Amino acid sequence: MQKFIEYLYEAGKIIQTVDHLVYMTLPIVNDKRLLLKIIKETKTAVANCINSILQYEYLYKRVKLHSSPKTNFNTFVEKCAPKYKITPDEIKSIIELFEIVESHNQSPFEFVRGDKIVILSQNSTHKIITVEKAKEFIITSKNILRKAEDKILRKMF
Repeated sequence: MQKFIEYLYEAGKIIQTVDHLVYMTLPIVNDKRLLLKIIKETKTAVANCINSILQYEYLYKRVKLHSSPKTNFNTFVEKCAPKYKITPDEIKSIIELFEIVESHNQSPFEFVRGDKIVILSQNSTHKIITVEKAKEFIITSKNILRKAEDKILRKMF
């Protein structure tokens, strides 16, 4: 099976799981730390969608891939996003999601306050994760997956 199809399949499984976590499990368990897991997995799903698009475009020699993830992401934003009808708002949401996960990975400290998780960074700034924000990220990831599947799988089958 082609690598880009594997990325799409994996992204679909992850999105289905995080959707279940945020809409079914989280209200029952009511542990806001689950939001961190949801955000991380959503980032993985979005990264898989982006990788799938880049792999597909590379296969047909429409883009060049580099060893730098940032360069590949810029290629995605500039060359692939318009072709796949990924909106600037969705791009902003992707960047915000990636920044939150990166902040969490580098954060020395995070805590739960009410219905949100606050992630403190080393330079005393903070990021806040809420259930609503997690749902927005999931909706964005579903839209990107759907657009990628429509464009890639429609041409294959």
